[in-house]
Amino acid sequence: MLPGVYLAYKKNGDLYYRSSITYKNKHISLGSFSQEAEANTAYLEAGNLLTDSEITIDTVFTHQTILKFDKVISLLNFRDNGIYFKNPIYLRNNYFVYYISKSDELKFDIDDLFYYSSHKIMRRSTHLFVNDYGMQVNILSRYGIKNYSVAGKDYYFANEDTTDYRYSNIIIVNKYYGVTQYLKNELPRYKVKIHINGNYTIGTYRSEEKAAIAYNKAVDLAKSHGINKNFPTNYIEHFSPKEYAEVYSKIKISAKYLNYLAGL
Repeated sequence: MLPGVYLAYKKNGDLYYRSSITYKNKHISLGSFSQEAEANTAYLEAGNLLTDSEITIDTVFTHQTILKFDKVISLLNFRDNGIYFKNPIYLRNNYFVYYISKSDELKFDIDDLFYYSSHKIMRRSTHLFVNDYGMQVNILSRYGIKNYSVAGKDYYFANEDTTDYRYSNIIIVNKYYGVTQYLKNELPRYKVKIHINGNYTIGTYRSEEKAAIAYNKAVDLAKSHGINKNFPTNYIEHFSPKEYAEVYSKIKISAKYLNYLAGL
């Protein structure tokens, strides 16, 4: 057999070829191929990547390679930074880059390195997600951003780079269901709306948490009047049950909304 190539068999008995390489005492699988020559080419390419310092992360994809793009990234990171990741991660100074494709890069804080080294990021249209315990989890959820949130309205990227997911770059404006922040006399105010056959304004509040509780109360009132809709509700992390109950009992709800419910 050619160097770096090993015979293997599928469950149905068909022959194929596997390629691998050992570097710094680590055995690295390079993939499966239908032809022996292809498997050998993958081995030779990997050896070249691991030894030729003139090939950099910024120039490596100027030429075609038989190796998959994610394997190329893993090999270069291992060569340059001494750590091998199965996922296409390349370490930079104080952050890392996760490659979705040869040309699509996502930037993350080092704090997220352990998570993304073991969770593969996938993309469906503009939706970026990982599989976590059998569930598809939007990567924005790690920042407290809900699935319904709209970029530019509920959150935005401080440096306008929508591929930069470092925590300091993601600014959350509206983090609760039904709550929208706006400025009045340069001070933040929070408007609450609920959608029931159209939008109903519940009220405007000075506190984001009180606004979130007002939305929850509006949901409870809707359900008590027989509106069986799957409303999301807000969890207010910093309120004790007693504090929540006190605000809930005192919070005022729009008379127009109450009249609408009374007429059902």
